[in-house]
Amino acid sequence: MTDSNSLKGLRHSEQLVVEHKDTAAVYGSGALEVFATPAMIALMEKTCLMSVCDKIGEGNTSVGIAVNIKHLKASPVGSTIRCEAELVEVDRRRLVFEVKCYEGETLVGEGIHERFVVESDKFMSKFQ
Repeated sequence: MTDSNSLKGLRHSEQLVVEHKDTAAVYGSGALEVFATPAMIALMEKTCLMSVCDKIGEGNTSVGIAVNIKHLKASPVGSTIRCEAELVEVDRRRLVFEVKCYEGETLVGEGIHERFVVESDKFMSKFQ
C-alpha cells in the first residue's frame, strides 16, 4: 500500500439522479417513493471507495467496515444527489471518511464511514 499518511485530506465526489430503484419503497426500508437511506449509504460507500481505489496499491481494495450516518431530508425521484467524501484519518490500513450528501445546496445526509484496505486475492481466498 502507498504511504497511507499521504492520503489524509484526500477528497472525492460522486453523484446520482434518484431513480425508482433507489427509493425506500423498492429497498423495503420504507413505504414512500423517496431516496432510500440504504441507497444514500451505498452512494457514500462508493464515493469513499472510488477516492482511494487507484491510490492503495496494485491488488488492493478497500472494504466498508462501519457507517454512522444521518439522513436529514427526503429527496424525490428525479433529484440529483451529490456525495462528497474527505479522508480525515488514516490508521495503518483503516481509513476514516467524513461524508456529506447534498441535493443542490441542501445537506440531505452526513456522517462517518470507515473502510479497511485489504489484499483482494487474500481476502477472497477465505471463501474458497
